[in-house]
Amino acid sequence: MNNLAKLNKLTVESAYETCLAYEFQQLGLTFERQKALPLIYKEIHLLDQGYRIDLLVERRVIVELKVVEQITPVHEAQVLS
Repeated sequence: MNNLAKLNKLTVESAYETCLAYEFQQLGLTFERQKALPLIYKEIHLLDQGYRIDLLVERRVIVELKVVEQITPVHEAQVLS
């Protein structure tokens, strides 16, 4: 996976996602891309208004991709919410 570091810093998240998906596949890992998490309001599932997980690996690990110079508290809150 060290080749990911060679990608241009301006590469969009979707390109990193595609590369990681390829690497996970080569390792024989199960994963889902852009897994939908519905917003639940008053017991109503609002699929279109929910969140998306960039990559869910082995149904246990959430991978949230960011193409930024530094992770901020806003990015951390996005993963925790």
